[in-house]
Amino acid sequence: MAAGSLLEVIGRTPSVWLDRMIAARGLEGRILAKLDYLNPGFSKKDRAAKGIIEMAEASGDLRPGQTVVELTSGNMGTGLAIVCGIKGYPFVAVMSRGNSVERARMMEALGAEVVLVDQLPGSVPGQVSGGDLAQVDKVAMEIVAERGAYRADQFHHAGNARAHLETTGPEMWRDSDEELTAFVDFAGSGGTYGGTMTALKEFKRDIRGYVLEPIGAAALSGAEVTQPEHPMQGGGYAMAELDFLRNAPVDGYITVTGEQARATARAMAKEEGIFGGFSAGANVAAALDLLAGPEKGGVVGVVICDSGLKYLSTDLWA
Repeated sequence: MAAGSLLEVIGRTPSVWLDRMIAARGLEGRILAKLDYLNPGFSKKDRAAKGIIEMAEASGDLRPGQTVVELTSGNMGTGLAIVCGIKGYPFVAVMSRGNSVERARMMEALGAEVVLVDQLPGSVPGQVSGGDLAQVDKVAMEIVAERGAYRADQFHHAGNARAHLETTGPEMWRDSDEELTAFVDFAGSGGTYGGTMTALKEFKRDIRGYVLEPIGAAALSGAEVTQPEHPMQGGGYAMAELDFLRNAPVDGYITVTGEQARATARAMAKEEGIFGGFSAGANVAAALDLLAGPEKGGVVGVVICDSGLKYLSTDLWA
């Protein structure tokens, strides 16, 4: 039966076992990869965008026809462009110029107004720091005030984590034949980790959750930030706290390098046919490290966060 709109096909993405990558590295255990790059906006953020807007509608916080504004690295903006466009809300995406140009072009094609914010002096294109994100947040707040707009606020709005609590977590548990022993996720807003892990703990109390950060920018783990710049767009902002992790079950922290993420994304494309982005490569790299260490012989779940098509202008595929 055909869906009434694209909103009805967000979520329920397929999962696959990365058994070829496991065998090639001589590891024990399995990795379950949730293919959220197959969502309509090519990323997991479609779930959060839908969750935030529908929750805001239900509460009455979002008025009919009101403009929606949000900061984005591109994925949340794409999801919101789709959801707002279908529901009739003008949408303004505010993004750092340090993110790949494909993202801005896609959001504009979907009807969004895109406002690009210059990076801080000394920042490297393709490497968006927490300072760069703070500049984007400042501009987003100014636009909200000027236009009387609604701020989607992905770093704080409960609809973000709730979407993953209600959909991603239960889907992954079913897709694994109820065999998951661990879950690891690259921290951006923390909504995916917080929602998914809370759901998984309801299914299996002793399942272990790991928060992934870039090496040198692992502020959530309490480590000193020595290298806030890295190529993994959409997360790793070296923030010491994230709302969605405050009450979420965290059993451990893990780090990977930008080169690990890049190499693993490339390997995943060649070995498994999965064309994911930087954060997907980071997630799988971390899962491989876990199977080589504390999760040896276990079943680790990861999300393939977005599509490699969003990085064609970067060095991910150069």
